Amino acid sequence: MEELKQRILKDGQVLKGDILKVDSFLNHQVDSGLMKRLGEEFARRFKPLKPNKILTAEISGIAPALQAGVALDIPVVFARKLRPVTMPKKVYERRVPSRTKGGETMLLVAADYLSAQDRVVIIDDFLATGQTLNALANIVVEARARLLGFGVVVEKTFEHGRDALDEWGVPLEALVTIERMNQKQIVFR
Repeated sequence: MEELKQRILKDGQVLKGDILKVDSFLNHQVDSGLMKRLGEEFARRFKPLKPNKILTAEISGIAPALQAGVALDIPVVFARKLRPVTMPKKVYERRVPSRTKGGETMLLVAADYLSAQDRVVIIDDFLATGQTLNALANIVVEARARLLGFGVVVEKTFEHGRDALDEWGVPLEALVTIERMNQKQIVFR
């Protein structure tokens, strides 16, 4: 998506450790108009698969996933990082490393919201190493739901996350793909 590329070039910032900071429109402050258009693009790409649920990770994946859910008119389930007192006892749970937060992060999904009848697309903000998307896919499998595909706003190919997801045998849709980046330049595919 050309609009997303231009926004990354204008407002994105490359930090140490190959972190792309897009806080001004995706990860802290959310550009709702842009998110609407990203969601519509995800919906266009995934509608033929006939999903009935979208799964994402708290918190940065929620905005694009929610807009895709609105466009497809289906529910969005997000994996919580902390267990609230309202969460039922039966949950699907995975631990994943977090480079932006340091250490590990929990992903928790109440079993009430994923079942064997669900056809799930996973949408998240970034694909770097693939560990978060793999954890979410394993939650889908544990729930005996059907994984239909992955959607990411930004894929960083130099971190080889796509390779880590190949085993799932489902489509992976990236709205923009970054081949390489440093503090002076971002090169898109």
